[in-house]
Amino acid sequence: MIIVKTIAELQDALFQQRQQAKTIGFVPTMGNLHHGHLSLVDKAKEVADIVVVSLFVNPTQFGPNEDFDSYPRTFEADCEKLHNHNTDIVFAPSVEEVYPGFAQNKTQPNLTKVHVAELGKDHCGAARPGHFDGVTTIVSKLFNMVRPDFAVFGQKDFQQLAIIRRMVQDLNIPVTIIGAPILREENGLAMSSRNGYLSQEQKDQAAGIHRVLTWAKEQLITHKLSFDSVEQSAVEQLTNQGFRVDYFNVSNADTLQVAEVSDKKLVILAAAYLGKVRLIDNVTLTI
Repeated sequence: MIIVKTIAELQDALFQQRQQAKTIGFVPTMGNLHHGHLSLVDKAKEVADIVVVSLFVNPTQFGPNEDFDSYPRTFEADCEKLHNHNTDIVFAPSVEEVYPGFAQNKTQPNLTKVHVAELGKDHCGAARPGHFDGVTTIVSKLFNMVRPDFAVFGQKDFQQLAIIRRMVQDLNIPVTIIGAPILREENGLAMSSRNGYLSQEQKDQAAGIHRVLTWAKEQLITHKLSFDSVEQSAVEQLTNQGFRVDYFNVSNADTLQVAEVSDKKLVILAAAYLGKVRLIDNVTLTI
């Protein structure tokens, strides 16, 4: 495994691999890796000859009052985990390498932004304005740096995955996007870097989000309850369990718009705060 910190080093290493007709798989991360991230690396190893993992905490996807400065940075531990999962190249650029001039103009960086219309306006997009523009901008930049054949993203961030798929389609970016299943703790809690902010007691409580999502899925499949009634009951359940609910939405799995009775492929998307920690999860279903 090699570690590179500049775009020039990265592209030189990848040029040598392409000369040997090797395919490139890519897993973009913000570091602080857990088993969920590592499952993405394993998936990339299944489909590509060479796997690149980026470790970059992207400032443009954090809001003014979000946790960019305190976001866990665990570079040495991350590299050890990636080495143990047979990663070929770790790309760990500085903010200045990715966004030249950003340090001088943090509030309004002078950069082109990638905006995917419609898919990012609701759910997490409503609560975190500008977040998905930050995501699509950094992912498109990383795609241009790495030029992968395959890129793997986790389905826990279902809205993000849908937006990236649309961006790749609309901009004709020659990369195959692979969605990997959610990895969960034994109690059902979706693995997330932000779980590190939770005590063990809070982690047990946080698993309630998945339990309520599973309950909602069962109501829709078996009992044919209306979308509105399931959403309202789910919000009440989570509130009673100590969560501050951001949203709990039954949506069309393709468009992410409010589900219609005629829709067959659905996704139930949820976000809720436990203390100061914002947690997201989802389940998909066909009815």
